[in-house]
Amino acid sequence: MRRHLLLYRFLIVNIVGAALLGLAGAQGWLARLAEADPTGLVFVIFGVFGVGLALCGWRLFTTSAALDRLQRGEPVALPLAPGRTPARPELMAEALKARLFSRIAVVRQFAAALVVLGLIGTVAGFIIALSGVSAEDAGTLAAVQPMISTLISGMSVALYTTLEGAVLGLWLTVNYRMLATGTATLYSELLAADGRV
Repeated sequence: MRRHLLLYRFLIVNIVGAALLGLAGAQGWLARLAEADPTGLVFVIFGVFGVGLALCGWRLFTTSAALDRLQRGEPVALPLAPGRTPARPELMAEALKARLFSRIAVVRQFAAALVVLGLIGTVAGFIIALSGVSAEDAGTLAAVQPMISTLISGMSVALYTTLEGAVLGLWLTVNYRMLATGTATLYSELLAADGRV
């Protein structure tokens, strides 16, 4: 039986991800990540990830519950606007598909936003790195040391935010793919239960 299979996959992927995150924290990498970013963008990226993961988990839960009800032979309400069901079966199938997949599109947008936030961190890091460089003062030894310090600080922001955005974006994308697969399965099962295959 496939009962709760979608939820089990979600839990396994995220337990492994949380364990790897805990391992990174135990190694001191997360503290280094937070310390290296004076902009606070690493916290924004992690917050966006948390909201996206929670939304994905909720959608996975509702999709899994609907799949379980269908498997037990119980009726599942079609997520169409009441009183607006198309007369032709093929239009109803397309409306159902559009409705189901529009409900999960926001999770994909959160995953894309993580990558974009990482790239914004890259640009911010380069701005920080270059803000301390002065061509006029580059000839004096006393002025070079602060420039190098600012350059290293900016490069840290650029690299850490890019890494965080990419890793968390990948993590959320894996969850989105599970959700999309579950939604496609729900769509086909709803059509089969309604006799429109």
